[in-house]
Amino acid sequence: MTRILVVDDEPHIVSLVTRGLRGEGYDTLVAEDGTDALAIALGEDVDLIILDVGLPGMDGFEVLRNLRTAGSSVPVIMLTARSGTDDTIEGLDAGASDYMPKPFAVAELLARVRSRLRERSAAAPVVVSRGEVTLDILARRATVAGKEVDLSAREFALAEQFLRHAGEVMTREVLLSRVWGLDFDPGSNVVDVYVRYLRAKLGSDHIVTVRGEGYRWE
Repeated sequence: MTRILVVDDEPHIVSLVTRGLRGEGYDTLVAEDGTDALAIALGEDVDLIILDVGLPGMDGFEVLRNLRTAGSSVPVIMLTARSGTDDTIEGLDAGASDYMPKPFAVAELLARVRSRLRERSAAAPVVVSRGEVTLDILARRATVAGKEVDLSAREFALAEQFLRHAGEVMTREVLLSRVWGLDFDPGSNVVDVYVRYLRAKLGSDHIVTVRGEGYRWE
């Protein structure tokens, strides 16, 4: 599911925007200040950020500059109550994908969100390969050493997370959220079960158990 981070310190704006986004079928995360926004943007799998300029502590421009310095290319739509051209230029120069003045129509914001996501989708790799394992994202095909392997929808989604984040430790909480859309249930073993399925189909040596943390694709 597409995840969008909404960053604003005005509760009524957050409520308005998140309702609109959820109505379109998007998952949402929320931050009320710049420090939390930067931590979430760098630590979570986020597809787009709606970022207010006037934030407590670290303002939106600084958040955006830090994101780009860290190498993040996530689309950012900036919101501002300021009307000056200089602010628009500063935001775009810092790496903003789009810029909307307050007050705004939610329908227009949603249209801009769809546009930025289409651009990101077009730019995203449609084939992901790690060693002998290849996933064709659009065709939903998996191959190992050139031989096609039959994966269920959940298995494919789990494999995609591992390949896109190869070398990173993926916790069970994160995998449950991204693949199943569930909050962490310490009693659930669904991730472990599907990891066993993937090991059997893609090779047992690719997914390493990191004791006490989760799994890592080698």
